[in-house]
Amino acid sequence: MSGPALVGVDLAFDRDARTVLDGASLAVGAGEVVALLGANGSGKTTLLRLLMGFLRPARGRVFLDGMALESLGRRAIAQKIAYVAQIPAAPFPYLVRDVVALGQLPRSGWFGAARGTTRAADAESVDEVMERLKISHLVDRPYTEISGGERQLALIGRALAQGAEILVLDEPMTGLDYGAQLRLMALLRALAAEGRGVVMSTHHPEHAHWACDRVALLEQGRIGAEGPPDQVLTTAAIERLYGVKVEAIKTDAGRKAFAPLNLG
Repeated sequence: MSGPALVGVDLAFDRDARTVLDGASLAVGAGEVVALLGANGSGKTTLLRLLMGFLRPARGRVFLDGMALESLGRRAIAQKIAYVAQIPAAPFPYLVRDVVALGQLPRSGWFGAARGTTRAADAESVDEVMERLKISHLVDRPYTEISGGERQLALIGRALAQGAEILVLDEPMTGLDYGAQLRLMALLRALAAEGRGVVMSTHHPEHAHWACDRVALLEQGRIGAEGPPDQVLTTAAIERLYGVKVEAIKTDAGRKAFAPLNLG
């Protein structure tokens, strides 16, 4: 990691008189994939939205390349950070190609898009993104008529088309079949190798082991543990986070996975 690019420091957030976050700090730098794990309702999505500037913290600050996030405009932030929400909505029947191309708006602006002034290089970039995600066959399908997993891939494509240096992904594996999950993990590793920073929330400890350089555990409003997956994701940590007992096993490829001790 060349240095933290997106940093949240001592972030606190309250909702309906309930403390959601109480001093959570998280950073992601160029060339790394960071996993954020925590139980349902622990505040993972809230923390990611604070990092994006979609929510204002009750305490603490967020910095992007050393600058306070609140000092930057939305377009400037969008040129640096791309966000993929947990549940892909489908409000308009745009073609999938058009959904992916929307990622270029922070550079081209709405007026450029309205005039149809998308450059040939931009169109080629959209094609390359769709090929990389293996969704080229969806190019002329209405976004409202594809599956939830396919919508998720289209939104990840939009984030890649944005050309941002940092990707913030809220449970990006939601709705993806097993093959698509493995391909997406490989893509995240490739993006990190290209110098992008990725932070993603997940409920799958195996994904953190297989695809991430660092993992952070969100517990009681704070990051309770943080570090390399092999050191942080222990059986004790899994039990503490999710209230289940598991055993660690090694796959044939030598990767780490977890199996429940008792399903009765």
